[in-house]
Amino acid sequence: MANDDKATVDRLHAVYSRMKEEIGQVIVGQQEVIEQVLMAVFCRGHALLVGVPGLAKTLLVSTLAQALDLSFRRIQFTPDLMPADITGTDVLEVDPETGHRGFRFVQGPVFANMLLADEINRTPPKTQAALLEAMQERQVTVGERTMHLPVPFFVLATQNPIEQEGTYPLPEAQLDRFLFNIIVDYPSEAEECEIIRRVTGPSSASVSPLMGAQDILQLQDIVKRVPVGDHVIDFAAAITRSTRPKEKNAPDFVREMVAWGAGPRAGIGLISAAKAHAVLRGRFHATTRDVAAVAAPVLRHRVLTTFNAEAAGVTSDEIIRRILTKLAPREDLKV
Repeated sequence: MANDDKATVDRLHAVYSRMKEEIGQVIVGQQEVIEQVLMAVFCRGHALLVGVPGLAKTLLVSTLAQALDLSFRRIQFTPDLMPADITGTDVLEVDPETGHRGFRFVQGPVFANMLLADEINRTPPKTQAALLEAMQERQVTVGERTMHLPVPFFVLATQNPIEQEGTYPLPEAQLDRFLFNIIVDYPSEAEECEIIRRVTGPSSASVSPLMGAQDILQLQDIVKRVPVGDHVIDFAAAITRSTRPKEKNAPDFVREMVAWGAGPRAGIGLISAAKAHAVLRGRFHATTRDVAAVAAPVLRHRVLTTFNAEAAGVTSDEIIRRILTKLAPREDLKV
């Protein structure tokens, strides 16, 4: 890695510490969630945040957008939301002086650096699919026109894991577009007391921007250039292939409890996320420890369990943990 890249990574490591302090003025706890969202940002990836209502998922994303100095839009997904409500639509306008009529395209909320898709599973597949092109190609096609989205561009979607009545589960093809599936859990007892204290008392906390769009684009390029040894790529590929029940080297518990395993995009995600994980810690190379650290959020939505596994209470996280235990050297599991 060039000296300029090394200096930039050192600066990011220092900025990351300050960023956690800035965001901590508004968000109590959730350090792991914040780190995983930042890793997705620096990998040019999207993230799905899963958690019960009231855990400040929306506030966390909007606060992060302020700290990164990015334009931010929020869409509340509902059953009556239409694709044009996301991408935008042509509006007929009449010039009051000439009487000339013409169409003008009005951009939808997808034209932002950071898009929060709130409760994405509450809208039908037709509207969910409106995000697919934007997430994969960073562009929107309306009629005969194709328009590029602002750079950088990220989709951070939220889901409620409890209430499933009246929802439309995301298709596997769209789930696979999310680099991370991030679990937003309940706060600790001390954190919950602090949340109550802050919300019910006078508060004037604000977040100062610590980065900009150009800084993020530069960091994305640097993350891509982080060197990775062949043995690390082999480790990531081995993890991914071990999730597939029809692979000849798949463990017996995978054959029994997994219906479908992760595809090649998962291996790409493991290495990309491992690079970002290393950079956030001020290191200039990714190791198998970094891969192990990001395995759960990268794989949990790409490993589909069988009915037997669900009946036994075995989750995809448990399967991933068992695979790591089987494949990784002991010292590499200390993440």
